[in-house]
Amino acid sequence: MLSQIEGSRAVAEAVARCRPQVICAYPISPQTHIVEALSALVKSGRLTGCEYVNVESEFAAMSVAIGASAAGARAYTATASQGLLYMVEALYNAAGLGLPIVMTVANRAIGAPINIWNDHSDTMSQRDSGWIQLYAESNQDAVDLHVLAFRLAEELSTPVMVCMDGFVLTHAVEPVDLPDPSQVDAFLPALRPRQVLDPAEPVSIGAMVGPEAFTEVRYLAHLTQLRALDRIPVLARELRDVLGRGGTGLVDPYRCEDAETVVVALGSVLGTLKDTVDELRAEGVAVGVLGVTTFRPFPADALREALRRARRVVVLERAFAVGVGGVVSADIAAAMAGTPQRHYTVVAGLGGRPVTRDSLRSMIADAAADQLAPLTFLDLDHDLVRQATGGQP
Repeated sequence: MLSQIEGSRAVAEAVARCRPQVICAYPISPQTHIVEALSALVKSGRLTGCEYVNVESEFAAMSVAIGASAAGARAYTATASQGLLYMVEALYNAAGLGLPIVMTVANRAIGAPINIWNDHSDTMSQRDSGWIQLYAESNQDAVDLHVLAFRLAEELSTPVMVCMDGFVLTHAVEPVDLPDPSQVDAFLPALRPRQVLDPAEPVSIGAMVGPEAFTEVRYLAHLTQLRALDRIPVLARELRDVLGRGGTGLVDPYRCEDAETVVVALGSVLGTLKDTVDELRAEGVAVGVLGVTTFRPFPADALREALRRARRVVVLERAFAVGVGGVVSADIAAAMAGTPQRHYTVVAGLGGRPVTRDSLRSMIADAAADQLAPLTFLDLDHDLVRQATGGQP
């Protein structure tokens, strides 16, 4: 059903149709509207069979999700930014225990200084926590990815976070085709947990593991992520058959077939990139865009295939590793090792700074002329930097 709806409310509706049994919530901008909408659905009786738990912190939210999931319930929560960091210890526990929790992260910058606007610093900081990470380009993507996430998490018994750009998507009102509950039911079966804590048959989970077995535990988690690379495209096709829309689930090539320059990015900036590429294509510039939906596990094979014809690859980063450079670009460089392409890293949109078509056009022109620096900060105020550093570049 097509609705003119705020992104957060659309996600809440999609989550509700996945029939969660426990929702644990702590408010933090810009995800608050999601859990507020879910609380209203529970209170009104539209979402039945669900216990809504108000908690005192993000750490408590993930702890409740862990307990609920370990007891055999379909569990959901949401967070952003410092809230994600506050639950980090529990985040690793959820992954290590192999619990199929689904969490929305409304991407937001990490302080200091305090900044409530969008970039990907929060989820990129947790890329190695053991959670699958799926990134939405649009609110329609965010809705569909949540349905996929519950199926994927429960099939592999591993947690999944769906990442959507804070404010840019969460607070945007636009047409979204909400799946009919019968469509979700056709795709998402009832939860059959692999492990259940039962007072009648007591066991321990999460007990200490010594050096003799810890490597094997981590290796098994790695194998689960690799299995996800095989299952995500299969499940994405199944969901596409049910909903009549959707992508591959791993990467989304756009006008890449004959592109000499391909820009790789995650999240909502892909919309602006595609508009820019359309303009440049009309002017005869051979450029394309590759959207990455699945960042963890990293789809190296799919990326290599999508990028194999390009002469140069520009990775547009919405976060970066201080003192090193690109985060996504490092993974892409490793995946493309041995290929003749030129690789460039461009850091853009930190703390919610707009990424404009004019800036992207200039960046792509420099890349096409091989005049782009290996690491570039888009629209950097060089005068301000020189003032702060006493004249240093």
